[in-house]
Amino acid sequence: MYEKHLQATFFPLLRELAQESGEEVYVIGGFVRDALLNRNSKDVDILIVGSGIELAHRLSDKLPGKPKVNFYSNYGTANLKTEDGWDLEFVGARKESYRPDSRKPLVEDGSLEDDQRRRDFTINAMAFSLNPDNYGALIDPFDGLADLETGSIRTPLDPDITFSDDPLRMMRAIRFATQLQFQIVPETLAAISRNAERLDIISAERISDELNKIILSPIPSIGFRLLFDTQLLHRFFPEMVALQGVEIREGLGHKDNFYHTLKVLDNVAEDSNDLWLRWSAILHDIAKPPTKRFEPGHGWTFHGHEDRGSRMVKGIFRRLRLPLNEKMKYVEKLVLLHLRPIVLSKEEVTDSAIRRLIVDAGDEVNDLLTLCKADITSKNEVKVKKYLRNLQLVKEKIADVTERDRLRNWQPPITGEHIMEAFVITSGPQIGEVKSAIREAILEGIVPNDFDAAHRYMLEKGLELGLELKSR
Repeated sequence: MYEKHLQATFFPLLRELAQESGEEVYVIGGFVRDALLNRNSKDVDILIVGSGIELAHRLSDKLPGKPKVNFYSNYGTANLKTEDGWDLEFVGARKESYRPDSRKPLVEDGSLEDDQRRRDFTINAMAFSLNPDNYGALIDPFDGLADLETGSIRTPLDPDITFSDDPLRMMRAIRFATQLQFQIVPETLAAISRNAERLDIISAERISDELNKIILSPIPSIGFRLLFDTQLLHRFFPEMVALQGVEIREGLGHKDNFYHTLKVLDNVAEDSNDLWLRWSAILHDIAKPPTKRFEPGHGWTFHGHEDRGSRMVKGIFRRLRLPLNEKMKYVEKLVLLHLRPIVLSKEEVTDSAIRRLIVDAGDEVNDLLTLCKADITSKNEVKVKKYLRNLQLVKEKIADVTERDRLRNWQPPITGEHIMEAFVITSGPQIGEVKSAIREAILEGIVPNDFDAAHRYMLEKGLELGLELKSR
C-alpha cells in the first residue's frame, strides 16, 4: 500500500549504495508515517548504520546535477535537496542518554534498534528497509502501524523517561494529536501532566515552533485543550490560562473566555490559514481578566480590554520569541480594532463611521472582518443571524465607501508643509490643529477627499483659528 511512495529514483540508488558498502540503510520517521497514512511528503530522513555524511556525498555523486551536500560534522548529519524538490536528511544510527538539566543528549554510534528506541513516538519509530535483501520492508518493533490504524499517540518506551529526557516531546505529542486528530493514550497523557514542569528547560523558540504548528492545524482547539488539561500551557502562556473560568456574583455570570477564544480560533481556522490572523484570534480577548469589573445591577464588564489587550501583545510576543516586527504590529492592530465592526453591526451604519474604520484598519480591514465574524459565538441563533446580517451590511458599506472615497491606506491630502506655506505659523500645535480639522471634515463627509477641496477648507479653517495668511 505504500510502495508508490518509494518510487523516487534516489531510493533504488540508495539500495545500490547499501549493496556496494555492505552497510544497512533505511528510511525512518515522518516519511514512513505519512506514507502509511497515504499522505504525500518530500521530506525524507535517511538512516545508515555508518556515516550519514559519507552516504550523502556518495548519493550526490549519482544524482542529476550533483546537488550540494550541507553537512554538520559535530552532529554527524547531512542534507541535500534534489532537483525535483526532495529534501533528504542523512544521519548515522545512534543511541542517546540524557542529563537531568539538559535536553541535549550524549550520543554514541548505535544500531537500527538503538535508533528506533530513542524515537519520540511509535508512529515515528517505523522504518522502511533500503537494503537489497528486504528492500521496502516495514520494520516496526513498537507496533507503530497498529497505533496508526487506531489513531493513537504513545511513546516506544516508558513515557516518563521519554518526556523527562526531552521535554519538547510533550509539545510534539500534542502537536501530532492535533495535526492528525489522533488520541494520546492515557498512560502517555498522564506522563505529560506529571512532567509538565520539565518544559521549563526548553527554549521559548522551540516551544513556539511547536505551538505555531498546533495553531496552524485544521482544528487548533484540540491542541489548546490538551495543553491546558496537561498544564503545559501554564508553563509558558499564563495570560491565556487566566481566561479560563466563570465568576458568578449576585446571580450574574459571564462566558468562559478561554473556551470562547478557542471557538473564535477554530472559526478563523475555517476561513484562513494565516498564522498571524489566528494569533489575533488567540489574543483578541487576552486582557479580559485584568479589565474585568462587576457593576451592581448591571453585571460583568470588560471596558477597554481591546486597548489593553493590544498593549499586551508585545510582551507576550517578546517572551515567546515571536517576531517583533510587522507581524506583531498586525496582531496589535486587529486586537485593538476587533470590537469596531461588531459595534457598527449593532447600530445604524453611517458613512463617517465606515470611513474611520477603513482608515484605521488599512489593508487589514478584510482580515478584521474575518476575525469579527469568527467572534460571533452566541448560542442564540436569532442573535447570531442578526449580527451576521448586520456585519454583511458593514462589509458592503466598506466596499461602497472605499470605491467612492479612495480611503484605503489613506493619508490626508494636506500636509504640515502645505499649512506652513499658506500661513505665518511656526507652532507645532497650531499645525496639528488644522490637520486634525481637515481629517475630521473628510471623514465626516463635509469635505471631499481631494487636494483642492481640502486646501480651500484649510484656508477657511486657518483664518477661523486666527492664523495670518502669508502675503502673496
